[in-house]
Amino acid sequence: MIEIDPSSILVRYNVKMEKEMTPEEAAEELYPKDSLIYPIAKAIFEGEEDDVVEGLQKAIDAGRDPISLINDALMVGMGVVSRLYDEGVIFLPNVMMSADAMLEGIEFVKEKAGKAPETKGKVVCHVAEGDVHDIGKNIVAALLRAAGYDVVDLGRDVPVDEVVAAVERENPLMLTGTALMTTTMYAFKEVNDKLLEKGYRIPFACGGGAVNQDFVSQYELGVYGEEAADAPKIADFIREHGDNIVKLREKFHKH
Repeated sequence: MIEIDPSSILVRYNVKMEKEMTPEEAAEELYPKDSLIYPIAKAIFEGEEDDVVEGLQKAIDAGRDPISLINDALMVGMGVVSRLYDEGVIFLPNVMMSADAMLEGIEFVKEKAGKAPETKGKVVCHVAEGDVHDIGKNIVAALLRAAGYDVVDLGRDVPVDEVVAAVERENPLMLTGTALMTTTMYAFKEVNDKLLEKGYRIPFACGGGAVNQDFVSQYELGVYGEEAADAPKIADFIREHGDNIVKLREKFHKH
């Protein structure tokens, strides 16, 4: 009988099992190392408005330009939040708390600087005519503001002609619409048609409980946003790649 040395045919791997991480531990790995920026980014993630302001004040006292802290600190913290949301580590309520803390920070640095920061661009938001459910729209507006956009919020139950007039007046890079009721979502098609009649080719990002991708794809300017968090991503894509509707659909339509 031939003896075989097991070591000659078996390889033993030292497998390091990846431990389950809490959201806080996952965020800790993403925070910047700068001692002035770190506490601001962490406070954004935690949704602690007072801590955000305290951290900003310390950074300003140390010589940092207030307006520069929007990109260098506030947006960095919100970037951690966005990444962990995309990965399913945290959920929308966490994102909203962070967005509120971010907006508080922006208001604070504006006050300190005595001027408004330069925005990424303008977005018009509204709830479809006949629909009074505005929670989704409010979330979209908050996330867009937290991402650095100037939001023109038309409110809820907005007549089609008012939406079109706002696009003409504001010249935004994107229009958003939300609808919770199936009886009201057809107003989006009317908005689309009237914009086309006037020569506007603006991306019209639509979402909400009543809306699905198949419906939005039926009208020429429609881009479907499955989640409120898609709104700033769509706006960022437009800034980087232009407002081609086909490309936007290729990127954001998931089915």
